[in-house]
Amino acid sequence: MKYIVLILVVLAVIWFLRNNRRGDPPPKSNAQPQPGTLPEPQDMVRCPVCSVHLPRADALPGPNGRLYCCAAHRQQDGA
Repeated sequence: MKYIVLILVVLAVIWFLRNNRRGDPPPKSNAQPQPGTLPEPQDMVRCPVCSVHLPRADALPGPNGRLYCCAAHRQQDGA
């Protein structure tokens, strides 16, 4: 009988802790936008070697204003 009571007490404590933890708001991250707002669109460019599209901010500049996805493709294209 005492084992049944002990199991019930342990289960009650676990249930209580789980329910109280759900009420806490999740930690906020600065990277996630507010609900209902969309992030600003980014200008996309195409790598002339592999034709992959990437944001202009992530592209590597090459000669004559061409933009590349990585340094290897910039070298491969003769820059």
